[in-house]
Amino acid sequence: MAGALLFVVLIYLALVVFMVATMWKIYTKAGKPGWAAIVPIYNLIVLLEIAGKPLWWIVLLCIPLVNFVILIMVMIALAKSFGKDTGYAIGLIFLGIIFFPMLAFGDAVYVGPGGAAAPAAA
Repeated sequence: MAGALLFVVLIYLALVVFMVATMWKIYTKAGKPGWAAIVPIYNLIVLLEIAGKPLWWIVLLCIPLVNFVILIMVMIALAKSFGKDTGYAIGLIFLGIIFFPMLAFGDAVYVGPGGAAAPAAA
């Protein structure tokens, strides 16, 4: 019994480390510091910036039930920020364990907050 529990805990920890690496890569693709993915609250602020949503939405993310609606809107904007469509956003919402790594390690390119064209670098 203890061996099975240890196995489950190790699998869980491996998934957590993998998802942290995935979010780190997404943040760096968007030109944000990767370490922001591991800082509580700040990671949501940076995610809102990447998605092009106002920073005051962090308050809405703290309200039960409202946060589900806001997260859906943020996932749609995140998909558009990387040039993907609403179908990809649905994948991020329901199958995040698959679609976030595809976004991070695939050929997706950050096009700007909410899909707006990013300003040219000088």
